[in-house]
Amino acid sequence: MKRIILLSFISIVFVTNLFAWGAQGHRIVAAVAYENLTLKARHNVDKVLGKRGIIYYSTWPDDIKSDTIYPTSGDWHYQDLDANMSDSALIATLTHYPTKGGNLFRVTDSIINVLQEDNTQQDALKFIVHFVADRFCPMHIARMDDLGGNRVKMKWFGQNTNLHSVWDAKIIEYNKYSYSEYATYLEDTFGAEKKEIKKLSREDELRYNYQLVDSIYQYQQTWSGNAYHYAYHWSYLMNRQMYMAGIKLAMLLNSLY
Repeated sequence: MKRIILLSFISIVFVTNLFAWGAQGHRIVAAVAYENLTLKARHNVDKVLGKRGIIYYSTWPDDIKSDTIYPTSGDWHYQDLDANMSDSALIATLTHYPTKGGNLFRVTDSIINVLQEDNTQQDALKFIVHFVADRFCPMHIARMDDLGGNRVKMKWFGQNTNLHSVWDAKIIEYNKYSYSEYATYLEDTFGAEKKEIKKLSREDELRYNYQLVDSIYQYQQTWSGNAYHYAYHWSYLMNRQMYMAGIKLAMLLNSLY
């Protein structure tokens, strides 16, 4: 029944095989969020998914893409956007959802509505933990014409890959922390920015993330191909994205639970 309720809010869409942050990144975001929950919210989300369940189930929406339980869910993880959008056109995508290029914004809002009516729905909670993180993964609001960087080919320490995969996982893996070590590092590094991050509106977040995507594409045009330099150049901003996602996820869960 819970799955049927969820699907009533979300129309059937075309499935694509795209991932965000990778397993490690999603656990990091969820771990940051967990440490920033109120005692009440932590108690209540633990009741739904088990202790630290938002961390352990943070990868579940990626895991089920090969299952039939939510056969259309692949398209829910991203919202590819056109280049050179005006501010008004960009912000309009948050409420006048694009008809192509993914369904991340629409589905996120739909699932929040589900949880506002019944916050005990396990699948809805698993999805929202994952999708809030996806909104801060740059290649999940990247360019429609290259499928969010999937068509931008790269070499990463001698291996063939693409821009999407580099931002999903490879920069994170390069730093070689466990997810719990990483979450602690992010809190220590960016904790002083927490108040300012909390003040950001959804519109502010989207503007910032869209500008970051522009910067990534501009850098790509002059990048020498040195993976060490790429990781050095982008690790700080990528880490900040994960921390922002964790704080915003905590804020949402604190309001719902």
